[in-house]
Amino acid sequence: MPEVEVVRRGLERWIAHRTVADAEVLHPRAVRRHLAGADDFAHRLEGHRFGVPSRRGKYLWLPLADSGQAVLAHLGMSGQLLVQPHQAPAEKHLRVRVRFADVQGTELRFVDQRTFGGLSLHDTGEDGLPDVIAHIARDPLDPLFDDEAFHTALRRKRTTIKRALLDQSLLSGVGNIYADEALWRSRLHYDRPTATLTRPRTAELLGHVRDVMNAALAVGGTSFDSLYVNVNGESGYFDRSLDAYGREGEPCRRCATPMRRRPWMNRSSYFCPKCQRPPRLTV
Repeated sequence: MPEVEVVRRGLERWIAHRTVADAEVLHPRAVRRHLAGADDFAHRLEGHRFGVPSRRGKYLWLPLADSGQAVLAHLGMSGQLLVQPHQAPAEKHLRVRVRFADVQGTELRFVDQRTFGGLSLHDTGEDGLPDVIAHIARDPLDPLFDDEAFHTALRRKRTTIKRALLDQSLLSGVGNIYADEALWRSRLHYDRPTATLTRPRTAELLGHVRDVMNAALAVGGTSFDSLYVNVNGESGYFDRSLDAYGREGEPCRRCATPMRRRPWMNRSSYFCPKCQRPPRLTV
């Protein structure tokens, strides 16, 4: 979420309230979720004014004023929404270009090396939320996030805590890196059963989740390579402040015990074996 929120803030500054002159889809896969096709996608944007960009979890969308629709963006593994001068050379993996009717001299570009991300046009509900993501929960930084409801759902879910943090029906926007960071700060093992968490423990965990997200936002998110950038093409540098993720074999910043990595759901979990003791097995 922090990476997507950084992009959303950049779009709010540079794209909000601008009217689309024309759009060009350079690779149909970039709009594959728009079932009517690339030409229809481009045509439907023409003449519409973008509202203020919004976000839920890892999704962000650009409302089309007075249309009841929005352009929904998911960046996937390598998607980038860039605001570039008209005269800037086309990026190697440029997929969609949006030009504006004003004279600001910049355009919006969707660049995606691996083409896992994409743009699509969807109807929005009364709350402005695109219908296809209505099932996704709010993120912990959302002012309307309900801590008590989250605790109740956590206890009822009967899963393990890291699985719960990545479950977008419970809360959104955490991701693998920030889950490991929040769990390290909370001294919780990733396999801790959610049914064992008390209200104070859940509140403490949510506090650490928010602290990690806010710290990442303050420095532009986490960039391990050149694929994640903000709208100006700049990388974030929260990776320099990570306490758990990617630190296998390095000393824990609390107790100096070497950090460990374990395979987990086709990903990795990083933790301190002393500070984050695994739960006891029950017979």
